[in-house]
Amino acid sequence: MNRMSGSTPWRWALAGTLLGLALSTVLFAPARWLSSWLQQASRGQVVLVESRGTVWAGSARVMLTGGLDSQEAASLPGRLVWNFAPALNGATLQLNADCCMQQAWAMRLQPRWNGLQVTLSDAQSQWPASLLTGLGTPWNTIEPRGDLQLSTQGLTLAWAAGRMLMTGAAQLDAMNLSSHLSTLRPMGSYRLSLNGGTPVTLALTTLQGSLHMSGSGQWVGGQLRFNGEASAVPEHQAALSNLLNLIGRRNGARSIIKVG
Repeated sequence: MNRMSGSTPWRWALAGTLLGLALSTVLFAPARWLSSWLQQASRGQVVLVESRGTVWAGSARVMLTGGLDSQEAASLPGRLVWNFAPALNGATLQLNADCCMQQAWAMRLQPRWNGLQVTLSDAQSQWPASLLTGLGTPWNTIEPRGDLQLSTQGLTLAWAAGRMLMTGAAQLDAMNLSSHLSTLRPMGSYRLSLNGGTPVTLALTTLQGSLHMSGSGQWVGGQLRFNGEASAVPEHQAALSNLLNLIGRRNGARSIIKVG
């Protein structure tokens, strides 16, 4: 009886030590763990390099690739900084890229029955179109140049029973685009509008330029269905012919774009 009583403090000390180690591991988990998880989750297309800090508060350089075995890669100028704050009713994640964001992009993550809801703050950012070349085909052939201006308004994404629901809107303006496939620079500026609802809809319009693109689509059953077309103004058809051959199926002077 005395031997058992004497061993109790040691058991409590061991349990306390193990608990402290577990808490320290969670609280000070290195940022490279997040890098490894993100690389696996994205199938190698998003890689964090030169990671600093912890899983909860850290920074890294972002690199986009064509996948696990791809030789293509493009890095975001500057560093991406994150802060992740868990709470009883969810968590808050803030992202800020010093190269491309005027203010941090805040996300509210809330668990739901059989799913998750993510609410994004209204924000504006500007990204180099050249970053897309890192994703491999067809971007590494097109080699786009220009600015991608992204804005969101009231955007909420919810996953439940394997389905995604979206409310709010997002807009991507591709400004002064040019390509390795054409000597015409720039070719034009374009707007891609995403609107939530049932179903989620997508629209492509031309803002200005010699290359005209338009189309519309929607997500049905988790898959994108999009129909559009591209054409060049008569005086620049020769300069844009190679690009039109790549982005869709040629039908005379037009290129037919179809997804899904």
